[in-house]
Parts: sequence; C-alpha cells; structure tokens
Amino acid sequence: MIRVRYLALAAAPLALAGCERADDARGVDHGETLLSVSASGQAESRPDRAQFRAGIETFSRNATSASDANAKKIAEIVAALRELGVAEEDIQTQSVNVGRIEYGDREGQYRAMNVVEVTMDDPDRAGAAVTAVTEAGANVLSGPSLTMSDPEATANLAYADAYKAARQRAEAYAEAAGMEVSRVLYIRDAGGQQGETWIRGAEAMNEAMVQRTSNAPPPPVAPPPPINMGPRPEEGGMMVGTTRSNVFIQVDFALQEK
Repeated sequence: MIRVRYLALAAAPLALAGCERADDARGVDHGETLLSVSASGQAESRPDRAQFRAGIETFSRNATSASDANAKKIAEIVAALRELGVAEEDIQTQSVNVGRIEYGDREGQYRAMNVVEVTMDDPDRAGAAVTAVTEAGANVLSGPSLTMSDPEATANLAYADAYKAARQRAEAYAEAAGMEVSRVLYIRDAGGQQGETWIRGAEAMNEAMVQRTSNAPPPPVAPPPPINMGPRPEEGGMMVGTTRSNVFIQVDFALQEK
C-alpha cells in the first residue's frame, strides 16, 4: 500500500507537466497535430517620388561677394524649378556655408555654397528638373533617387503573399498526411527588407549632371513599369525601376484527421 500511494503521488506531477506541454504547443487540442511553416513573400510597386539635391558653389576674394553671387545663382535655380511646377515646400534648403580657403590654387579666396533638396511627386519629370537646374547654373548635384511615399503599403502586399504561400504549403503537407488544416494558431513576422529601389539609366543621369549642355534633351530616368508580382529573384528576374519588398513569416497550423 505504501508503494502504491507513492506511485500515485509521483504520477500527479507528470500529468501536470503534460498539460503544460500541451499549452506550449500553442493551443493544439486533443486529436490535432501542430504544423509550423516558414514562408516568404514579395511585392513590387511603382515608385511615386523622386528626390535630388542641387546647389551652387561660388568663389570670390571676400566673403560678401561670394555670398552675394551665391544668393543670386541659387535664386535662379529655385526659379527654374518653380517654372517646372515644383511647389515651394518641395524645395528645402539643406546646407549653407561660407568659408575662407586655406590651401590649393584658390588659397585666400572665399567659397560660398548653398544646396537645396528637391522632392517631386512625378518621377518621370525628374530628368527634366535636373536639366533645368544645370542650365540655371547648378554645379553641385546628387541623385535623383526614386522611392515610395508609402513603402508600408508595398510591404503589406508582400505579407499577404507570404501568408498565401504558407497556407498553400500547409495544405500540401496536410493532404500528403491524409489530414486537413483546421485552424491557424500563430503568426510571427520574421522581418525582411522593404523599399529597395533600382533605377535604369543611372549612368546616363550621372554623366548628364557633370556636363552642362544648353540644348541637350533631359537625361533619362527610367519610366517605372506597371506593378508586377514576378518574376522572383531566384527565377533570374529583377524588376528595374520598381520598389520591392521581401518579407518572411512563420505560421503555426493545427491539422486534424479528415
């Protein structure tokens, strides 16, 4: 009797531990099987914003002359952008400085520099804007870069794609095992990358920014193609001129007998 009582007491903690393990299985009921699936998803969207920086660097024998000349030229650059329809709030000053040069061929002179950042809601017009500022005298340039004003929207499409892939994989496992998916138990965002942009014709754009040609056509900025969900990188494709989001998720499914 003592031995039986001892075994009964020892069995109670084991039964409790079994319950805890069931809870750790993220809510799987009796008769269900836990299936954990990892999947990736991607989406590509047309960039709807272009940004670049343009400015002027001027030199003179004194700071006042350098600043005055700089102010005149930056006003001409801003006026050229306004003529293209760029709103005043989309032309923001990034840096202004005046200083004495202490070395080189211009030692003893003063240099003034003013740089503005330009934001355009129509990426197709970025090439014309770069041409306009160079013709207005800009000799400091960088960009343009094409981006999404709402990259999260593209990421959400990628997450939907990832879940669809996870669900299809789970149904394939269930079918092979003679079971069916009964419930979704757990979804975890495993991160990824969103908002990476590729630009076609970047080499031509960079060359145009260092050559001031009054009669040259606008440098090319790739017209982004329509939204396309493929091909995937592993299939050898790369959508040039689009913004891509790649994300990863983990989903736990409960399977049950048919």
